[in-house]
Amino acid sequence: MDGFVSFMEAKFIPIASKIGAQRHLVAIRDAFMVTMPLMILGALAVMINNLPIPVFQDFMTSIFKGESWKGFGGSVWNGTFAILSVAIAFLVAYNLANHYGKDGISAGTVSLASFFALGGATGMSSNGLFIALIVSLVSTELFVRLIGNEKLVIKMPDGVPPAVAKSFAALLPAMIIVSIFGLIAAIFAGFGVEDIITSFYDAVQAPFMGLASTYPAALLIAFITPFLWFFGLHGANMIDPFMQTINAPAIEANALAMSAGKAAPYIVNKPFIDVFVNLGGTGATLGLVIAIFLVGKKHESFSVVNKLSAGPGVFNINEPMLFGLPIVLNPIMFIPFILTPMILVTTAYFSTKLGLVPAAISMPPWVTPPVLGGILATSSFRGGILAAVNLLISIIIYMPFVKISVIQELKREERA
Repeated sequence: MDGFVSFMEAKFIPIASKIGAQRHLVAIRDAFMVTMPLMILGALAVMINNLPIPVFQDFMTSIFKGESWKGFGGSVWNGTFAILSVAIAFLVAYNLANHYGKDGISAGTVSLASFFALGGATGMSSNGLFIALIVSLVSTELFVRLIGNEKLVIKMPDGVPPAVAKSFAALLPAMIIVSIFGLIAAIFAGFGVEDIITSFYDAVQAPFMGLASTYPAALLIAFITPFLWFFGLHGANMIDPFMQTINAPAIEANALAMSAGKAAPYIVNKPFIDVFVNLGGTGATLGLVIAIFLVGKKHESFSVVNKLSAGPGVFNINEPMLFGLPIVLNPIMFIPFILTPMILVTTAYFSTKLGLVPAAISMPPWVTPPVLGGILATSSFRGGILAAVNLLISIIIYMPFVKISVIQELKREERA
């Protein structure tokens, strides 16, 4: 591993450092860092609401005479994940404008208004995150250029408070930018696209709908989901219609075949991905959590984020790690985040194909911890063993990249 680390330091790190210092990526990274407390709180609320422990669920239901107790988690979600795109639309623009030496508050406000002008009301949660990122970057680039144009400055008389003068300086640029996005929305509406965000998801999801339950399909799912997440786009939500299309028929057919003593006809379905590939969430990030505990303790921020992410990660909730470490737009973590699921889906597929492990015939709750989920999905301890083996593989893959990240961060701190 040391030789690999040295090679990556010499060849990969310089390129990754340049990419990591790019102002737009820095603005996005810093925006996600601000939202980290919200993500941790939201993840904990979701985890509590969905704990796959019947005794706990029955106990809470008996106390509250129903499921009204889940209202707490729902309310917390409304204040965290449900407004993620709104927060990002403001924060990215704020950070980017400050990097240019311009008024961050005004830029953030303009970005937020532009996001809603484009139809952001239908994509306030993570579903609208990619659109929010595009709007924030484009609107801020426009703002930075227009705010410096003397012809667009409304000059106020002497004696006017600075805050008032600043707001009037941004008045015309703000009006122009928001109007541009409003015009874009109107043009799309003229072509019959009333909801840009929903239409965007439909357009991306469509290519997946014709895929079947095959190894190439599983490999594509294993690649595309973390690839989209790397750019802040909720890959799991985007491919869910495809997964649901193949899921119910595949599980039913597998159950009928196995009850008749025949081989299960379908290997790939949603529980297959959940229990053997998404160990700890997209990218098998529970392996990353364990890898940081093993080789990443030297870096304090890594250690803190890891401890906060460990609890939710056990229940396959990895937003704190995705946005807190972060993995999103982190060039060093890109390779293991993409590579790990593809390797895990390969081992799981061929282990099932060769009959070493039964096919998944039931669908455990998505928050079921790894290993236990493998047992429940296959109704066999062999499913748990395969999940454990895949978890070990994920740890091994992540370890050198964690070590590289720690070395880089420690060197950066020394220079600072």
